[in-house]
Amino acid sequence: MTNLARNSLNDFYQEMAALSDKEISQLMPPGIRQDIGHFNVFDISETYQNVKRTNVMPYNRRAYYKISWICGRNRAEYADKVINIEQNALLFATPKVPYHWVPLSDDQSGFFCVFTDEFLLKSKSGVVIDKLPIFRSGGYPVFQLNESEASEIEQIFRKMRDEISSDYEFKYDLLRNYVLELIHRGQKLQPVDVREDNHTASSRITSLFIELLERQFPIESPGQKIELRSARDFAERLAVHVNHLNKVLKDSTGKTTTEFIASRIALEAKFLLKGTDWNISDIAFSLGFEEVAHFSNFFRKQTSLSPIKFRA
Repeated sequence: MTNLARNSLNDFYQEMAALSDKEISQLMPPGIRQDIGHFNVFDISETYQNVKRTNVMPYNRRAYYKISWICGRNRAEYADKVINIEQNALLFATPKVPYHWVPLSDDQSGFFCVFTDEFLLKSKSGVVIDKLPIFRSGGYPVFQLNESEASEIEQIFRKMRDEISSDYEFKYDLLRNYVLELIHRGQKLQPVDVREDNHTASSRITSLFIELLERQFPIESPGQKIELRSARDFAERLAVHVNHLNKVLKDSTGKTTTEFIASRIALEAKFLLKGTDWNISDIAFSLGFEEVAHFSNFFRKQTSLSPIKFRA
């Protein structure tokens, strides 16, 4: 199985730098400090021209949040759902739910901003982003905008672009307010129509399931712990019924969801046992086992060996 790398903010900037022929330092927001989280804003028309030139989309898999105002014909694909965007749309993306943005026309414009949850936590309201309705798992936060709404959203993004380059001492407080305004506007909007796409739904669910699974690996430190371990966990993130996810994976791969997850966890366990000197209890914790005995029973079932014998 291919190990898909997680797309961190650093990865994002490396890709953006390659697309724009700029240094990463030129793309970073001026004067930002690590202790306030991260925020930046980009012009889609500039990005899309670079994407067309290289045929690369630089922000499909994320370890950060993104809000986009998109002007142009596009398609957003979520597991077994497809959302068609005819002109103006406001899109909210979370690291928890994978999606693919597919441009359908060359006349793309708009803006997008990227930020971390720490950035909003620094606001006076102490916003916990995952508790906001628009970023909860199981939804499809893409909103069609009329001309008036699009004009108002555009003005917010333009204020962001102006403010991030300013010398104003409290500009990041103001930028947080702009982000929160976008979030609240989105939560007041009605979602666009979502249609089933049975022809490609199964392959897309399989692909996105594997992507979600692989995002949790590799385990790089004993303190890192995988979050998704059960078929229900993955079904909730993909916004599909767990029985449907099981059927799709069984039909397309011959394995159930539980078998798929167990196989990948066992593969990582083998690497950690042979490739590190971590305590078996640390390995068990990282792989989501609260008790070492549960990990040992799992590993023995998968390999016919105990973790100690495998390591030896």
